[in-house]
Amino acid sequence: MTLNEYNKAVDDFADNLYRFILKNCRNEEMARDVVQDAFEKLWVKMDQVDGKKVKSYLFSAGYHTMLDIIKKEKRLTALEQPQENSYSHDDHYSDMAEVLQDALARLPEKQRSVIMLRDYEGYSYEEIGEITGLNESQVKVYIYRGRISLKKYLVKIDHIL
Repeated sequence: MTLNEYNKAVDDFADNLYRFILKNCRNEEMARDVVQDAFEKLWVKMDQVDGKKVKSYLFSAGYHTMLDIIKKEKRLTALEQPQENSYSHDDHYSDMAEVLQDALARLPEKQRSVIMLRDYEGYSYEEIGEITGLNESQVKVYIYRGRISLKKYLVKIDHIL
């Protein structure tokens, strides 16, 4: 990979990678850090990465970095006090975008990630497999199960009203 190809990758994929990570972690600072880390890893391995596979490499590196950070934070937050917003409840709630985001947040990490890659980013099953390290049939199963969970959550009238 050349320097020009690296610069083109930054121009072509930085926004998409940031959007994917942000949708999964919902933390702008973390998303920026993950994207920067993914591009740093690409820079270090620039001579080893094929220019045609740079998108897959970036999303894979970003995805795995995000998972590492989330796992680390879960261990740290287990020791902290419960957050105040976990005790609040809104009886009349009608913002569908937030309901959908809440439904996505309730999914297990792998299901949420493959659904985001498929439905939000438009990746093929094969590309998702390369990014996540799953085989194609596992990707399909995670997407199917995630969509079933989303459907069950979203059809409850309590979550929409």
